[in-house]
Amino acid sequence: MSANHSAAHVTGYAATLHADDTSEEYLTFALGEEEYGVEILKVQEIRGYDSVTRLPEAADYIKGVINLRGIIVPVIDMRLKFNLAADYTALTVMIVLNVGERVVGMVVDSVSDVVRLGGEQIREVPEMGATIDRKFLTGLGTLDERMLILLDIERLMTSAEMGLVAAAEAE
Repeated sequence: MSANHSAAHVTGYAATLHADDTSEEYLTFALGEEEYGVEILKVQEIRGYDSVTRLPEAADYIKGVINLRGIIVPVIDMRLKFNLAADYTALTVMIVLNVGERVVGMVVDSVSDVVRLGGEQIREVPEMGATIDRKFLTGLGTLDERMLILLDIERLMTSAEMGLVAAAEAE
């Protein structure tokens, strides 16, 4: 009886999840004083920050590469990319993402949690001068008193300025 009840509960939960197609889950993380979000479906894993192999003549924000179970993964320090101070602490983590046809590591200050945002909780990004180009943002998420900057991580990581796509094509 308990197993059937659990199965029914899980099925009901799955139906609830798909009933509102406009809601999405985001992994939230901190960069400096701000909180950001990235689609949870792009996240492969979260790892502690390890040392990386530095590549010669790479941009400052490209920390280098790591060998992740036989896959060479470029590592981007998002703090440096967004012109923030990079202070490595015990909370510093690497979010491993699947973007395009690549696996990419993204260094952030800390990971917060996973949140579900409905369409009514996501606002358009206003026009203003910022360190992040608006084309790399999907919106601003509002969750109670929290404001999340939602990154279009696919567009950001595959942009020409990151240089990751060119590197993939040259291989």
